[in-house]
Amino acid sequence: MSTAISLDEEVRLHTSNAEREKYSNLATLFGIIVALDYLERAYVRDSVTAAEYSPACTRLLSQYKTMLKLVADDVPSIDEFMKRYRMDHPAALHRIKVGVPATVEHSSEAGPETGKWIAETTQSFITFMDGLRLRMRAKDQLHPMLQELVTGYARFKGSKDWEGRSKMVSWLITLNGMKASEELTEEQSRQLIFDVEHAYAEFFRSLGGDKDSHVS
Repeated sequence: MSTAISLDEEVRLHTSNAEREKYSNLATLFGIIVALDYLERAYVRDSVTAAEYSPACTRLLSQYKTMLKLVADDVPSIDEFMKRYRMDHPAALHRIKVGVPATVEHSSEAGPETGKWIAETTQSFITFMDGLRLRMRAKDQLHPMLQELVTGYARFKGSKDWEGRSKMVSWLITLNGMKASEELTEEQSRQLIFDVEHAYAEFFRSLGGDKDSHVS
């Protein structure tokens, strides 16, 4: 006698922790592509500003690259993945293949190298802010990220006059004077987050509004 099948019974996609992790990663990749497509369309419609779009797009592209590495065995290509799950998101696919935000791709003020440096400095900002929000406080955690950010600043003409750059250099000096295991206080970390966020906003204002702020 055959076993009756209950229509109310939950169908499980996985039978092991490894399979569960695989489907979770695939779902995350799917979500990133959908989010990127919405962001691209919102930018085209002027629903988000360039200052809002650029960091959000850079973050999504970074997350996409990370997830693609985690699902490499199951996803031979992004085209195949989107076809498999019937994803109709051409704006996201184009942005993924270009690899940089539209603000960099279509920049009229900067050449190819400048666009690359804008994207890299933006990523340095995001990485550093993410580290601070994850409560990284020790010198050996923060110093390499801040050093990379300050180095990125130096590529841009006129950046020596930006308030944000001088504050980041001051924080670098503070970290340089600490032992590797020494940590910032809660008050210092809150001030640093505040200063970085303001420097981040100033970075995009300066590049977008000052024709002399591109690479020298």
